[in-house]
Amino acid sequence: MSVSTNTQLKRSVRVPFWAQILIGLALGVLLGWLARGQDLSWLVTTLEKVGGTFVGLLKLAVAPLVFFAILVSITNLRKVNNAARLASRTLLWFMITSLIAVAIGLVIGLVTNPGAGTGLTPADGAEPEHTGSWIDFLTGIVPTDVITPFTELNVLQIVFMAAVAGIAALQLGEKAQPILTLSESVLELLQKALWWVIRLAPIGTAGLIGNAIATYGWDLIGKYATFTADIYVGCLLVLFGVYPTLLATVAKVNPVQFFKGAWPAIQLAFVSRSSVGTMPLTQKVTERLGVPKEYASFAVPFGATTKMDGCAAIYPAIAAIFVAQIFDVPLGVGDYLLIAFVSVVGSAATAGLTGATVMLTLTLSTLGLPMEGVGLLLAIDPILDMIRTATNVAGQALVPVVVSAREGLLDRKAYDSVHASPVDETPESDETPEVEDARPVAAAV
Repeated sequence: MSVSTNTQLKRSVRVPFWAQILIGLALGVLLGWLARGQDLSWLVTTLEKVGGTFVGLLKLAVAPLVFFAILVSITNLRKVNNAARLASRTLLWFMITSLIAVAIGLVIGLVTNPGAGTGLTPADGAEPEHTGSWIDFLTGIVPTDVITPFTELNVLQIVFMAAVAGIAALQLGEKAQPILTLSESVLELLQKALWWVIRLAPIGTAGLIGNAIATYGWDLIGKYATFTADIYVGCLLVLFGVYPTLLATVAKVNPVQFFKGAWPAIQLAFVSRSSVGTMPLTQKVTERLGVPKEYASFAVPFGATTKMDGCAAIYPAIAAIFVAQIFDVPLGVGDYLLIAFVSVVGSAATAGLTGATVMLTLTLSTLGLPMEGVGLLLAIDPILDMIRTATNVAGQALVPVVVSAREGLLDRKAYDSVHASPVDETPESDETPEVEDARPVAAAV
């Protein structure tokens, strides 16, 4: 049998990555339901270990990945014309989309009253071990040493150090070239290692979803039914309403093509619940959508640590209303404006990690709401975090496309020709590395 025939046969039997994720989801639901219904503690433990190991592998590279990605992205701006303009436009659209998202969250919360009729009381809450305030946020940006941010995974401080190093490298010019070359090589190494982890996503999905169902069951969702529905509806409105509208009216491109290209990153974000863990794939799909590589290498890492429409806009808006209703604290127009302000300015506090507890505590402390309200939401958080992170990552890919289109940098031919996800492509042979680079993730099952 010829080599080409073998290649065609492999392509014909390979299961697409999105289908692998769906299979993992279905398997996880089945195993979780079985473990809970039959009280199989060993299966619960297995699911917990499988899901925890997958997330742990993603987190393993977070600290160095963020540092080198930010450093390299800042220095790459020197290769782009009008770099300052692009950076300012990127930040502006981050803020615009965050304002739209928080407005949607506030409207949904005010219409549905998620805290009413839940049966929950202030006594059900518990103050979290770690809370966020503006003083903590501002003073916590600057690290006291260069080691602790990496050992404690303080992403905000890592971003600060990387930004300082990147700006210093730009000032040094040619003298910094050896460091930049090393940084680019380390970043490529970390991304390659993460591709291997991403291939395990279907298996990790089964463990994460199965453990969630086995641990929490459906009773928990019942208590938080309105709140859970609000978060999902809000995120879906932004994901499939706001984003396509911006693409069609502002960028003047076909929204369907965007989702064709960005879907692998969105679905991985849904499973992994980590914007930073998904970042290499997000950058790859953004480049495939026609965004210049030099600009994408800046915008995506920047977005992965600051652009959080799900975690930092929709979620804290609805959650603040929920907590206020549980504790019977009235909110006024000024409070809603404060929520919007915190969502836009404080979104960096989430720093691309799983969960949005820090952002929620920052919002509650700004409004003067009880921190015990956070304890009411911790149990349901993993279920909510999936759709929040998917929304985050979609926004992180969207803004570079919008900015590139408006600045005349978008390769519209590449955008219009996107037809398959990079996780579903297979190189013709091992002797074509440039083709392999075009599809960083192969089939996992």
